[in-house]
Amino acid sequence: MLMQVNCSNCHAPLHLPPAANSICCVLCQAITLIADPRSLPLPLPSSSHQQQPLPSPYNHAPPGPPPQAHGRKRAVICGVSYKNTQYELNGCINDANCMKFLLVNRFMFPESSIIMLTEEETDPYKRPTKRNIRMALRWLVQGCQPGDSLVFHYSGHGSQQKDDNGDEVDGYDETLCPLDFESQGTIIDDEINATIVRPLPCGVKLHAIIDACHSGTVLDLPYLCKMDRKGRYVWEDHRPRSGMWKGTNGGEVISFSGCADDQTSADTSALSKITSTGAMTYSFIQAIEYGHATTYGNMLNAMRSNIRHVDEGGFVTSLLTMLLTGGSLGGRSRQEPQLTATEPFDVYNKPFSL
Repeated sequence: MLMQVNCSNCHAPLHLPPAANSICCVLCQAITLIADPRSLPLPLPSSSHQQQPLPSPYNHAPPGPPPQAHGRKRAVICGVSYKNTQYELNGCINDANCMKFLLVNRFMFPESSIIMLTEEETDPYKRPTKRNIRMALRWLVQGCQPGDSLVFHYSGHGSQQKDDNGDEVDGYDETLCPLDFESQGTIIDDEINATIVRPLPCGVKLHAIIDACHSGTVLDLPYLCKMDRKGRYVWEDHRPRSGMWKGTNGGEVISFSGCADDQTSADTSALSKITSTGAMTYSFIQAIEYGHATTYGNMLNAMRSNIRHVDEGGFVTSLLTMLLTGGSLGGRSRQEPQLTATEPFDVYNKPFSL
């Protein structure tokens, strides 16, 4: 029987080991002391079918209705524009708003089950800081049950850093760059995998749509779909040679990302002709709107074809290059959206659904 308490600092839900009188929060590192075991909440039921939803870590936010703690469909949408910095992007908030519109109106996601993290949010807990993104990802998978459909969309900068535990084929970890990455650091792919991939139980499906540079394997999923321009494909095994498990606890995770790990993604107006968007997000939505979302293979082909034929003006380079060149946008790289998954499957027979 596990006891559940809330962190005394950030209020994230924590599972208290038996007989423990304190616990350290993995998010904010605060120590929560348990003064009297009789004051603890009732034990969580052992049966997953009887278990009540855990409270949302957003319950301590300023006034306003928090997203419901559990729903058949749930999403975290994150758009980071880095406004008034040398890393500013123009299309990321547009991406976030468009993705929310798509999920609500095409795939029937309840608005109350969507967390939006953008710089336009007035709620300080819904700005795309490192701490808030971490909390939102924990909320996304919290209490999920068979039949649930989860979505994580991110539009912003991505980068790479040297792999320090030997679990990367290319020797580099991929990272996402929150709004405060210069002071708080990036979010590494190992952490993303541990937070939203490995805990996922049987019967739950998670889709990630990651529109960032160097994002090909940013969820560290075991299999990468290598597809040529004629649509022929093979699944490439990216399981760590160390034997470290990067899959789920029985659930299914499929990720569309903006480009390969060694490529950069575009922030451009060349696709919409109206306003700036992320090339990958725009192509993802357009493939659905144009009726190409029949299978995962058709989706990937449509997205790549759309980006391949667009004017290459407006493509941005990686954050890492910008840092090294003092903000220069010198190098350019053609991007090709990628598909990764926890298990290989027939991409032309498996229907696409969110």
